[in-house]
Amino acid sequence: MKLLIITQKVDKNDPVLGFMHRWIEEFSKSFDKVTVICLWRGEYNLPGVAVHSLGKESSKGVLVKLWRFYRYIWQLRRDYDAVFVHMNQEYVILGWKIWWILNKPIYMWRNHGHGDIFTRLAGFFSHKVFYTSPNSFTASFKNSVKMPVGIDTNFFKPVPNAKRIPNSVLFLGRISPVKKVLEFIDWIKGTDYIATIAGPILSEDREYGEIVKSRALDNKRIKFIGPVNKDEALKLYQTHQFYANKTPAGSFDKTIFEALACGCALIVDNPDAKNIKIEEHSLEKLMQKLKKEMV
Repeated sequence: MKLLIITQKVDKNDPVLGFMHRWIEEFSKSFDKVTVICLWRGEYNLPGVAVHSLGKESSKGVLVKLWRFYRYIWQLRRDYDAVFVHMNQEYVILGWKIWWILNKPIYMWRNHGHGDIFTRLAGFFSHKVFYTSPNSFTASFKNSVKMPVGIDTNFFKPVPNAKRIPNSVLFLGRISPVKKVLEFIDWIKGTDYIATIAGPILSEDREYGEIVKSRALDNKRIKFIGPVNKDEALKLYQTHQFYANKTPAGSFDKTIFEALACGCALIVDNPDAKNIKIEEHSLEKLMQKLKKEMV
């Protein structure tokens, strides 16, 4: 099967979406041909995979992006048999009519606690909807299929005889209200932990991020280090005793699974994260199930 992947960003160094580069590598091994359309194209190394950008990295306007989207899905129609839309339901809504006419089944990946009428519409137009958390908004859809999270356990793994910082806890993720970073800082105040906070601050969360940094500076037991790449995240997981995550049920942060795969003990509020068997959420398991479900 030849597959078209539509995703937000292809950039192996991105602190939030860099994992998608690794996913595409594995997709290219599991499918006959893989073509990618992304909103933003950064640094990548994907031999044999054509990556087409809608132009956000060069500040293209909305009309240009929309024109490119429709041009690509039509011009590339012979290069794919099915469509995999990752997280962004908007592309399903924009492209479903063309894909239905072309008889290209649509598979949408969306795992989030909240949704709206557009989420339901995108789910209706999709052949199947993939999710990981039983509390995801899309979990109740009739065409939904629960999937492994997809962690690269060949990369995220413990180091033998790793020297972990005593009494240390790591908070790694996007610095935004939904991640409840301020709540984590308030929680730390009542403990004896030494904490590290790592993660990017997106433009829409700049005000919140400045508050987080200010609060962290006021506490001598908290170190704020900002965004980290994949290799830096691995080292943080391998040198901290605990990993904390306060994201509520509905989402299923990959960082929880990365930390667990690296040997961190979890301090997690999300009830979905209890009794995790990391081997069931490997990237290999994910690709096996995706290939099985895309018929």
